[in-house]
Amino acid sequence: MNYKEIAQETLNIEAQTLLQASQNMSDVFDDAVEMVLACKGKLVITGVGKSGLIGAKMAATFASTGTPSFFLHPTEALHGDLGMISENDVVIAISYSGESEELSSILPHIKRFKTPLIGMTRNRNSTLGKFSDLVIDVIVEKEACPLDIAPTSSTTLTLALGDALAVCLMRARNFQKSDFASFHPGGALGKMLFVKVSDLMKKDDLPIISKETKVKDAIVKISEGRLGTVFIADEDNKLIALVSDGDIRRALLKDDFSLEDNVIKYATQNPRTLDDEDILASEALVIIEEMKIQLLVVTDKNKKIKGVLHIHTLIEKGIS
Repeated sequence: MNYKEIAQETLNIEAQTLLQASQNMSDVFDDAVEMVLACKGKLVITGVGKSGLIGAKMAATFASTGTPSFFLHPTEALHGDLGMISENDVVIAISYSGESEELSSILPHIKRFKTPLIGMTRNRNSTLGKFSDLVIDVIVEKEACPLDIAPTSSTTLTLALGDALAVCLMRARNFQKSDFASFHPGGALGKMLFVKVSDLMKKDDLPIISKETKVKDAIVKISEGRLGTVFIADEDNKLIALVSDGDIRRALLKDDFSLEDNVIKYATQNPRTLDDEDILASEALVIIEEMKIQLLVVTDKNKKIKGVLHIHTLIEKGIS
């Protein structure tokens, strides 16, 4: 048995279903978008079985892209959760056959609230179709299932139509990356757009020494600081230079090297600093990568040391 060919056939059937739906889409879809845009409450998604699973995903997509939404299971609705629906909401009910018993049971109650109802079904003359104010067609020629029974092409199409509706709403609302990040503060995009240098920089117990510090003492301070670097500052805590463990290793190769030397002799003068701790951490990472350095010393406008941002911290926190 050639499983690769079976997989390819499955994908081709579902792809063809999506292509046909795209070509046959009616103006009802426009009306559905406008109905949701006009909604002053929430978008409620409901359905049972596979349709319910698709509906739960749709509700999550809407909620994360600027359309307040939640999934309501019809059975739970019959036992008290109908109170979660108001006349200011819009309901999307999903049933491929349009005759799901649990879903059909709550439709009269939804209409009693005068809540706008969008049905997603293959049969406009079904119970769901008749109760709906608008019907988005979910019509497939063939399920990808070899028995033409298990919901495969139909659930793929339903999910894709939900995505299409969400994208239309995003475009209509001019939904931006920053808006998306607001709903995903813990995600990669949220970190990119909201985490600042001040949130991640090390501020306490910084390894700061004077320019008179001996090399041997600076080595001890490098070890204690756990940054691989010490910062040389004046009596006002203004940054003068920095010395890394790499600077020390390179100094060891010099004929006149001595542990009794003042460490300033081997320091990097005028190192790259950052005088704005409110910039995004992702922007600081770009600077670090472009300069091919390990860390940035964060100072105020007068070069007084405020903290340090290390590339390892950025990586650990998922900044990219």
